[in-house]
Amino acid sequence: MAQPCIICVAITGSLPRKENNPAVPITVEEQIESTQAAFEAGATIAHCHVRNDDQTPSSDPEKFGRLMEGLKKHCPGMIIQLSTGGRSGAGEARGGMLPLKPDMASLSVGSNNFPNRVYENPPQLVEWLADEMLKYGVKPEIEAFDLSHIHQAVALSKQGKLKTPLYVQFVMGVKNAMPADKPTFDFYIETLKRLAPEAQWCGAGIGANQYLLNEWSIAAGGHTRTGLEDNVRLDSKTLAPSNAALVARTVALCEKYQRPVATWQQAREMLGL
Repeated sequence: MAQPCIICVAITGSLPRKENNPAVPITVEEQIESTQAAFEAGATIAHCHVRNDDQTPSSDPEKFGRLMEGLKKHCPGMIIQLSTGGRSGAGEARGGMLPLKPDMASLSVGSNNFPNRVYENPPQLVEWLADEMLKYGVKPEIEAFDLSHIHQAVALSKQGKLKTPLYVQFVMGVKNAMPADKPTFDFYIETLKRLAPEAQWCGAGIGANQYLLNEWSIAAGGHTRTGLEDNVRLDSKTLAPSNAALVARTVALCEKYQRPVATWQQAREMLGL
């Protein structure tokens, strides 16, 4: 039987707003409701950001704490992954929620260009975040925006700064970063398998590339990410009605490629949680 596919749902992010799509969940209560529906549709990882009342991004540990509490209650067993991304805060504030001991947290191990700025991840901050994740027993999801990030993650794991087996997410389609290019995607997989044969990987596409990366990843035997953080549309003319709708579309792709959708129990086992 083919390896079950773990579906991650990125429910909110830092950028999409209600004016982009009214379905984007902003408040903690909205996020819990949206995640529960996505969980019931087949997602087993919730990638979480929090927002202020004016929809701007936040890294407030209190908000993360309330969100975690609600998700544990309404989505029992779902893997909770908190974002340490750079749009929500600066410096060590990006890891201020790690003492909450979520199952996972995102970790960008290098810098790259974003549409209108440089996404800065200096080595000192990366190592501090990695140390905090080790300290609190949080499994990192490596966000690979560039080939060098795969090499850096492997180097950090060999230094004992990241727990193995690694879980690496290939992020493609960010403007000014790595485009959604199939030969590059294939080389990412080949490189990770060569450097860290025991690693698990996931594909995430931004905007119109979301469905493309979902299909590439599922067809290649990996895991994948969907959700309103990365893409607010079903197609160029249709807004996605919910996170659950994007998850359901991904589940249909799993059926197309005869990949079972991972249960939360299977996902936890594969990720060593």
